[in-house]
Amino acid sequence: MHNRTPSIPEQPAPHHAGFTAELASVVTGARRRALRDGDRHIDTAHLLHSLIESDPEVRGVFDGGPQLARVLGYLVQRSIGYGLRWQGTLERSGAPAAVDEPGADGWSPSAVAAMDRAERGAVLRGESCAGGLDILAALVGDPECRAVEVLERAGVETAWLAGRTADRLAEVSRPG
Repeated sequence: MHNRTPSIPEQPAPHHAGFTAELASVVTGARRRALRDGDRHIDTAHLLHSLIESDPEVRGVFDGGPQLARVLGYLVQRSIGYGLRWQGTLERSGAPAAVDEPGADGWSPSAVAAMDRAERGAVLRGESCAGGLDILAALVGDPECRAVEVLERAGVETAWLAGRTADRLAEVSRPG
């Protein structure tokens, strides 16, 4: 019998050296979600889902339980509902226009671009590694990505979330 489940290479996140050890579980969760959803690439919605499940700081920037429940509801329904239109398509928002090929080993160009933005943001703040809040900031900074579509469908104002994320990043970056 032929296995029709797409495979996603067991490669680390692009530029993984610039991420905290805690993000390894986020990447693993995103890869697992992509496989379960029948997707060939980890995209920004997979990253968002895994971040919310794995990172208490990310959950903390949302406006409480009801908002998180709505977001998770949309993410869970991805494989049976609105997300079906994404199957078989490659997410490209936020990536350079010249990018036509899949991202680094099973990553959508949009997810690769988000990871790059997260790493650059952490370096600009003086951190050696990016964390979950850096990834969230990168995701909400791309208004065309799937993660933002999920957030907006769940009623989250992404400009508000971006502001809360930036405020939280400023707090955790302060010495003392």
